[in-house]
Amino acid sequence: MARVVEVDDAADPRLADFRDLSRADRRPDRPGGRGLVLAEGTVVVRRLLASPYPPRALLGVARRVDDLAPDLTGVDVPAYVTDADTMAYVVGFHLNRGVLASADRAPVPDLAALLAGARRVAVLEGVGDHENLGALFRNAAALGVDAVIVGPGCADPLYRRSVRVSMGHVLRVPFAAAGLDEAVTALRAAGFVLAALTPAGDPGALGALADRERVALLLGAEGPGLSAGALALADLRVRIPMAGGVDSLNVATAAAVAFHAVAGVPR
Repeated sequence: MARVVEVDDAADPRLADFRDLSRADRRPDRPGGRGLVLAEGTVVVRRLLASPYPPRALLGVARRVDDLAPDLTGVDVPAYVTDADTMAYVVGFHLNRGVLASADRAPVPDLAALLAGARRVAVLEGVGDHENLGALFRNAAALGVDAVIVGPGCADPLYRRSVRVSMGHVLRVPFAAAGLDEAVTALRAAGFVLAALTPAGDPGALGALADRERVALLLGAEGPGLSAGALALADLRVRIPMAGGVDSLNVATAAAVAFHAVAGVPR
């Protein structure tokens, strides 16, 4: 069981993993920072504890830490328990979900290992919004996508907001960062067909991909979409059929529709 430690001093140095999360220059999960992973709320903390990411500590009110007791069996980390006001002072804002956990990052697989057993892969370019990225990973987990390649211009999937919006599923969907040329070379070597999602694509081609053995879907930023270079690397261009007057969807929503079309939901 985790070591439950009661804390009543917001300045306690043992709470450093959770301090000043509202300050962009001090966040421990920011790019170039300490490289920590932060999970927020009991559901997401449970998923972190069941993930490959090594936990470091918890901070929460007593009720939320008690809720996690079954998940903390055999987990040798401190669980700091405090009141809501002290926690808000440490974190920098009032945390409605009542518990946080910190973890170190897990080793990132190389592309060959990432693709070895995969049949459906998402390749992202320029998805810089943390909430869109988190929602996209949640959709990937729900709809049978085996891996994600995070390409140029993308936000960090392990930023706290992305982890929260993904409901912790970013911690269970394998991913790796790579340039597009490197990613495409690895995907072709592994036998994937590359399909770029674009409003100028073929509306009838998306559904046909369900019969292909290995499919990689290329998805671009909301607004500009995929770059000309990314489109040129694809084997085919596909789009989601839509009613007249609408040419596109939010990138996470479009990803969900496309994932379902090519991967389906396990029966």
